[in-house]
Amino acid sequence: MSPARTKTALTVLQWALGVVILIEAVLFVLPSAAHDFARTHMPGFVRLVLGFGEILGSILLLIPQTAIRGAWLLLAVFIMAILIHLLHGMYGIGNLVIYAAAAFAIAVGKKG
Repeated sequence: MSPARTKTALTVLQWALGVVILIEAVLFVLPSAAHDFARTHMPGFVRLVLGFGEILGSILLLIPQTAIRGAWLLLAVFIMAILIHLLHGMYGIGNLVIYAAAAFAIAVGKKG
């Protein structure tokens, strides 16, 4: 694949990930999501830390000058979320793994 096509593909991935995660994270931090999260038996602040970490990472990802930092932040948040899920016996982490892989591809594929 030519460098121009690779750059375009990474930009499409960057925007898709950024917009999807931003929307999902905003919904995750809203009070209405607290009830579902309570079933994990984890403190509510964990939901807020993960959610606001995703919001910050998504915003950074959508700004060209900070996209790489945003991708690394999102990768860290996704890894933390994967570990929390696994440690609590919740094995439905497919989406998180895909999100983490996309963040990693953007972080290492984009030129600063």
